[in-house]
Amino acid sequence: MSFSALRRLSTTVSHLNPIKMATAEYTTRSVGPANTLEHRVYLEKDGKVISPFHDIPLYADDSQTILNFVVEVPRWTNAKMEISKEEAFNPIKQDTKKGKLRYVRNCFPHHGYIWNYGAFPQTWEDPNQKHPETAANGDNDPLDVCEIGEAVGYVGQVKQVKVLGIMALLDEGETDWKVIVVDVNDPLAARLNDIEDVERHLPGLVRATNEWFRIYKIPDGKPENVFAFSGEAKPKKYAQEIILETHEAWKKLVKGESPAGDISLANTTLSGSAGLVGVQDAKYAAIPPNAPQPPAPIDPSVSKSFFISSGSA
Repeated sequence: MSFSALRRLSTTVSHLNPIKMATAEYTTRSVGPANTLEHRVYLEKDGKVISPFHDIPLYADDSQTILNFVVEVPRWTNAKMEISKEEAFNPIKQDTKKGKLRYVRNCFPHHGYIWNYGAFPQTWEDPNQKHPETAANGDNDPLDVCEIGEAVGYVGQVKQVKVLGIMALLDEGETDWKVIVVDVNDPLAARLNDIEDVERHLPGLVRATNEWFRIYKIPDGKPENVFAFSGEAKPKKYAQEIILETHEAWKKLVKGESPAGDISLANTTLSGSAGLVGVQDAKYAAIPPNAPQPPAPIDPSVSKSFFISSGSA
């Protein structure tokens, strides 16, 4: 690519993805009872539905040291909530398998997810790109994030976080990065600046994170998961490089330069994108109104604890 072409691309991308400050207020629109197939959580800004995948800026400050993080699964909960890549405006919904709602099992001593779990907006792990160090392609999802601060989040919450490190799970032959971050408002945030600080101030958490991802599928009859780098958590600098790579991959996705497949690119703010939708468009008008309802009951078996033997794990 010529230098002039690179400059044109940079200008287009800058217009497509302006950096905003961390003061943006996001709210949620709830549809259907939690713990049902109909449940959806849409994100809004200034009363207008937006896509948590495409519309929320990755970086929350001009120095690009603070990032926006979308909570999909609050700590200690079991419902496998995730941004729906395929549905218009990418609401958060509960994942399913064979038509049934998915819950992660409690693998003793853990209960549900042990951090606020979610994703970075405006990132995409390109399934057509093989990472040179993991030797596996991306998993076609936004970049996964484990937020380790003390405050329990809620589905659809947008937190501002600082990056601490990253792990590389190899999930069914795909690279599935797990970025470790902390809420900038957490009491320990000033002391946590890289992955070694996590072990110093929160001893055992990195080890527990590795164990959780290794064994959480065993109760469902699957083998333990494996990691690249022998399970080592890479430092902040390495994590930042992966974040930037997936951000650049997302830019190509929304500009139509990478095949989207079943991914919905519908958004309400990206004027340079292929999926821009106006509030007067029929696709936007089809979004259900806010209708919060009490959650449906959960099967008591979800609360069961599984004791994974050393032979299994």
